[in-house]
Amino acid sequence: MKVLIAGAGRLGTQIAQVLGAGHNVVTLIERDDDRAAALRGTLPARVEAGDACEPAVLERAGALTADLVIATTGEDEDNLVISLLAKRQFAVDRVVARVNDAENTWLFDQQWGVDTAVPAAAPLVSLIEEATSAEDTIALLRLSRAGVNVIETSISARSRAVGRPLAGLSVPAGTVIAAIIRDGRPTAPSPDLALAAGDEVLIVSHNATEDEVRAVFQ
Repeated sequence: MKVLIAGAGRLGTQIAQVLGAGHNVVTLIERDDDRAAALRGTLPARVEAGDACEPAVLERAGALTADLVIATTGEDEDNLVISLLAKRQFAVDRVVARVNDAENTWLFDQQWGVDTAVPAAAPLVSLIEEATSAEDTIALLRLSRAGVNVIETSISARSRAVGRPLAGLSVPAGTVIAAIIRDGRPTAPSPDLALAAGDEVLIVSHNATEDEVRAVFQ
């Protein structure tokens, strides 16, 4: 599946990290040239610099052959423009848009090219499942036949895990810390990496529940 993600903030990079690890070809579009340059080589995705509200940028990023466009910028008006262009000009089969302000939810419908509107507070795993409805992504996120789930948890200032190295955390059996998202950038876990407030942790577990996993970090 070919995926375009508009907006390389924390959410956009998290989605790129997860989808790019599956059988997907992912392109991340970022307006800020410096941030785009900094992200190249850190994600399993191609990073394209430019404003996704411009048709030429979307076309350069591969919108003509994209199966899915996800608009994750922090501006609702930008997400609507990106969605409309993706659907009307490039005939993208599936368009998902993030709603930053709940009062604008009513705008995010098929008239604006949005197939699925996702609240900003939606969990990462739920958002990706809503976005893709694809066998390969579900296999990555919820490997039901193998009994494996991907669980996301956030580290707050009050979390017991703040300042502790990963090697000092007792995660449930059959559980692996897959990635740390810090300041919007994925970081490979290492035993001496200390968690900080604001980190997002992606965990792969064979049999632990979400409550059991989060109890380790909260």
